[in-house]
Amino acid sequence: MAPAGGPGAKKGILERLENGEVVVGDGSFLLTLEKRGYVKAGLWTPEAVVEYPNAVRQLHMEFLRAGSNVMQTFTFSANEDNMESKWEDVNAAACDLAREVAGKGDALVAGGICQTSAYTHHKDEARVKQLFQRQLDVFARKNVDFLIAEYFEHAEEAMWAVEVLKALGKPVAATMCIGPDGDMHGVSPGECAVKLVKAGAAIVGVNCRFGPSTSLKTMKLMKAGLQAAGSKAHLMVQSLGFHTPDCGKGGFVDLPEYPFGLEPRVATRWDIQKYAREAYKLGVRYIGGCCGFEPYHIRAIAEELAPERGFLPPASEKHGSWGSGLDMHTKPWIRARARKEYWENLRIASGRPYNPSMSKPDAWGVTKGTAELMQQKEATSEQQLRELFEKQKFKSAQ
Repeated sequence: MAPAGGPGAKKGILERLENGEVVVGDGSFLLTLEKRGYVKAGLWTPEAVVEYPNAVRQLHMEFLRAGSNVMQTFTFSANEDNMESKWEDVNAAACDLAREVAGKGDALVAGGICQTSAYTHHKDEARVKQLFQRQLDVFARKNVDFLIAEYFEHAEEAMWAVEVLKALGKPVAATMCIGPDGDMHGVSPGECAVKLVKAGAAIVGVNCRFGPSTSLKTMKLMKAGLQAAGSKAHLMVQSLGFHTPDCGKGGFVDLPEYPFGLEPRVATRWDIQKYAREAYKLGVRYIGGCCGFEPYHIRAIAEELAPERGFLPPASEKHGSWGSGLDMHTKPWIRARARKEYWENLRIASGRPYNPSMSKPDAWGVTKGTAELMQQKEATSEQQLRELFEKQKFKSAQ
């Protein structure tokens, strides 16, 4: 099967999904650009679109070449509360970069918003919707192709986001960062999906916080909930690129390894091919990734679903299917690995003989809403840090 993916007439997101086509999303921006030295951990805001546009452009290009059909604007947390005076320039620059790269292939531009710290602090619906609206005004001016409300742990706030976005008249996708236990107030995945559809979302699903297998479990529950309610929507999944079977309700942010010690959990390309196939069998047609999902992971989705899509991505030009390129290796035992059965059944070692295979998540019980979760305007003081260190020692000893 020959690689493909050049420019041409573009169908909209709903037209593609209604035709049963596979839409391959993009992957990790925040964690990937932090590792590359362009994003600061903590605030996780996307100033890089203005400060280092070439770095963001390059990552978009890598995802496009790997097979992505969507260039999502790098606007995570780029609202007025988090970025103050910079927010408008950042949103505009992110749209321009996404559009520039999307124009080089068969990709659409999605304007993205996410949950706010304002919601967890005081649940001021008018203020939260105002934050969403201001980002939407930029997306409207830049004429994005569709909209994504992503990374919501509270169904209510996700509904507010959808209600704001749908006013533009473009298709709206909504994904929640929840696992099988549902949102932070006990709303089940099925109920969340139904609420999002009622609010106006045409595409619903999950993103981030949980690994591939857990995310697919949650998608099954969402699908069942929609069917039971007689609601219809296209399904979308963008999991982490990490294995997280030991996560609690809060997902990977509660793991002690977050965010700087997650590398031993990275999914292999073969893990992601399995994820893509299982998602497809479940009826999910918009399949991508979130934090930890590198371009080669996106290529794995595109390669696994190449029979359904009818072509391979350009990045497959240098990648043999299931290790087939190893048949040219000088060492015979490595040539013997040039087959699907080997990589499908390999039990991968971590190389860390004294480390556990799983961790105990932190669970401080503040996720539902507290002043501790409000985005601070200034750095945490030394005294505040000492108090947190002591609290952490106490929690770890329990």
